[in-house]
Amino acid sequence: MRAWAYYNEIDPFAAEQLRVHMAAGRIMPGVVDERSIEDVRPDDLRGFTQVNFFAGIGVWSYALRRAGWPDERPAWTGSCPCQPFSAAGKGKGFDDERHLWPSMHWLVGQRRPVVVFGEQSASSDANDWIDLVQADVEALGYAFGACAFPAASVGAPNIRDRAYWVAHTNSECLETSEQFGTSGWVKPADSGAAFGLDYSERKRQQAGRAGDYRGNVRQQPCAAGQDGWLAHANGERSQGGIFWGADSQWENLDRPSGRSSTDSRPGPVNGFWRDADWLLCRDGKWRPVKPGLKPLVNGAASRVGRIRTYGNALNAEAATAFVRAYMMGCQNV
Repeated sequence: MRAWAYYNEIDPFAAEQLRVHMAAGRIMPGVVDERSIEDVRPDDLRGFTQVNFFAGIGVWSYALRRAGWPDERPAWTGSCPCQPFSAAGKGKGFDDERHLWPSMHWLVGQRRPVVVFGEQSASSDANDWIDLVQADVEALGYAFGACAFPAASVGAPNIRDRAYWVAHTNSECLETSEQFGTSGWVKPADSGAAFGLDYSERKRQQAGRAGDYRGNVRQQPCAAGQDGWLAHANGERSQGGIFWGADSQWENLDRPSGRSSTDSRPGPVNGFWRDADWLLCRDGKWRPVKPGLKPLVNGAASRVGRIRTYGNALNAEAATAFVRAYMMGCQNV
């Protein structure tokens, strides 16, 4: 039986881009549903191996593949709108009509997927949202883990601090991951380690309020090496290696002998964005763009749509690193 994906996206331009990416083989083949998530019923999701809410241009599906997640392995994803909890939004929080987690939570409860990945703004305003998601999925019997880190951690030339989270039905994942240690995963830094499935209420109380999931970026155990830095994608971009544990070394196939392994940490000049063209903008700031990309011109409406959807999308490198960390931590699943 062929694995099939479900993409829920209300933006017509983004929905069309999903179809383009499916046709090009960049993301998992499937069906695009342009209804609001509030109109989706549990039976609509029957038969789909992968379910993506707020799908955008399909970055979650793309990141799952890049992380080595087989199309046949079930997964749900959903990056709920961040505007209600973003510093750049109106700050209405739970009163904002774009607070759509309750709809996603209901569908998760009805269908009970094995694993759910998500992403949200990492601003302090979103702490209560993370609390709510954790409480809701734990009430359904899921183990929960969350980790906030900036896009710069994966070499992006910008901060874009985001909180990635995962809910998994196997509560034994934490116990198993702690057995890996240096042989495969991270050892919890302390009782308040930010990334650990089954991060229970008891551990939250030990670590402080749930806002501690964020902590200090260099101390985040998820997707990190001994210094808490995310590993890099190599020159092939899609085949970057990630290593965990205090005794691990950063992958650097091209590193000259005698150079410190920490030189291979991803950055604007040696990671995915190393070939970017830098444009001086009207506000006096330099910004990177894809090599050969021409500035916007009058009449190029499709370019405006693409750039808008790119801006709303999650960072593929960061999402890939997070999924890989989860996979390494739950090799028994």
